[in-house]
Amino acid sequence: MSTSTTTLLLGGRVHTPSSTDATAMAVTDGTVVWVGQDGPGQALHPDAEIVDLDGAFVAPAFVDAHVHATATGLHLTGLDLTGVRDAGELLAAVRAAVTPGEVLLAHGWDESAWTDPRLPSRAELDEAAGGNPVYLSRVDVHSALVSSALADLAAGVRDTAGWSDDGPLTRDAHHLVRAAARAAVTPAQRRRAQETFLRAAAAAGIVSVHECAGPDISGEQDLLDLLALADAPGMPEVVAYWGEPGAVDTARRLGARGLAGDLFVDGALGSHTAALHEPYADRPDSTGVRYLTADAIAEHLIACTEAGLQAGFHVIGDAAVAEVVTGFTRAEKTVGRRALATGKHRLEHVEMVDAEQARALAAYGVAASMQPLFDAAWGGGDGMYATRLGADRAAGLNPFAMLASEGVVLAFGSDAPVTPLAPWESVRAAVHHRTPGSGISARAAFNAHTRGGHRAAGVNDGVTGSLVPGAPAHYAIWESGDLVVATPDTRVQRWSTDPRSQVPGLPPLDPGTPLPRCLRTVRAGEVIYDRFTSAP
Repeated sequence: MSTSTTTLLLGGRVHTPSSTDATAMAVTDGTVVWVGQDGPGQALHPDAEIVDLDGAFVAPAFVDAHVHATATGLHLTGLDLTGVRDAGELLAAVRAAVTPGEVLLAHGWDESAWTDPRLPSRAELDEAAGGNPVYLSRVDVHSALVSSALADLAAGVRDTAGWSDDGPLTRDAHHLVRAAARAAVTPAQRRRAQETFLRAAAAAGIVSVHECAGPDISGEQDLLDLLALADAPGMPEVVAYWGEPGAVDTARRLGARGLAGDLFVDGALGSHTAALHEPYADRPDSTGVRYLTADAIAEHLIACTEAGLQAGFHVIGDAAVAEVVTGFTRAEKTVGRRALATGKHRLEHVEMVDAEQARALAAYGVAASMQPLFDAAWGGGDGMYATRLGADRAAGLNPFAMLASEGVVLAFGSDAPVTPLAPWESVRAAVHHRTPGSGISARAAFNAHTRGGHRAAGVNDGVTGSLVPGAPAHYAIWESGDLVVATPDTRVQRWSTDPRSQVPGLPPLDPGTPLPRCLRTVRAGEVIYDRFTSAP
């Protein structure tokens, strides 16, 4: 006969939806059973195991609503190109990292931030690679520099759309070389990368990740291995999506929540492949690439709705968003609006969207899975978005406030390895949007990175992602005593956990302010990351 066990957390601050003065929380068998004050908590649960928070902050654990686990793990364990600042530094990094006979996968170069935007030629890369296969993905992962040896492994790539004799590969050519590079990764490398990713997510206070897999992204075995790994004790949840049209049987066989995630309607702005109504400002001969028509989008929505699966699409440019909205309108004629809304379908990124489109998407119950760190990295009047689109068009990107006001569910994530697993940085970026008026409140941003992520995965029970009785005990403990914030009269005070101080229920998110450090992450009552006992 099993015996229930209760853990009582005392002496900190517990973030709840309704108040900011809770200092204790009780958890029984993986479920929150009580939230309140220390004294009543001890009286109600006299036999509980006591965890003395010592002033720490307890909050719902984060959800990252868009990740690529293996690619991120390879990035974390391998060559990182985010710091290179010109072609010479990139070539030197490759030269130092290649291992004879092994494929080199590296990620993160961004020529829009270089001191000199000239990219290395293929001949230069071949020399640095020493004849080895090399795949170097751009920061947006929609184009890559590759060595001739890798191109030789991808049959037919030189006759495929997106091939360049000397520059980055895009479109179908990029998909082919990425598949060739992926095929060269050994099972041991993949497992090491996936374990590294999952542990890094847990250490960031993340209890659930949405893996956006697909035939052009990672492959079936990669996803199956990741799901098996996530089933082990001490790991975050992995919610799987498979980005392939018409693959209902595949989704069910893989255990995917839906045929969604990176099912590409278009590409990315950085690689000039996001589909636009008007040409790129820095490439007037191009309006990007559209991979799916409105009819194909409607067909996919209908198939998923009838199969009880979430549908979803990667969509960034304004022409692509228009195509998706038209696709929903056409699907409605077959299955009806109520059925579409019940399907809990989702869009990834949805960066160039207007109010009328947002209103339509909200009526269909669509969740917008978005990445605030995109704006932090590339927004503003002098960022990559402005270079690609011009300042006026760029100012309308990632309109979090407008989407929220129209009723679209927001779910925040990283698109790792595109941006890092850094949820507090993401929340701060959503608050301090680089376009005035597009940011949202700290509470709304935090909810989008917690409850919103669960809702985007189809969980809408009203409690998951909150610290209220009846909710799964998904939470993180954060160190908060060293955080400081400037007050209006310029004095500096420590962020307090004393409820009498009337400090808001979230830590300060002002630019430059230190962000909380994760001490413990708990999934359904099970500790999946812990440095709390060694905290000073």
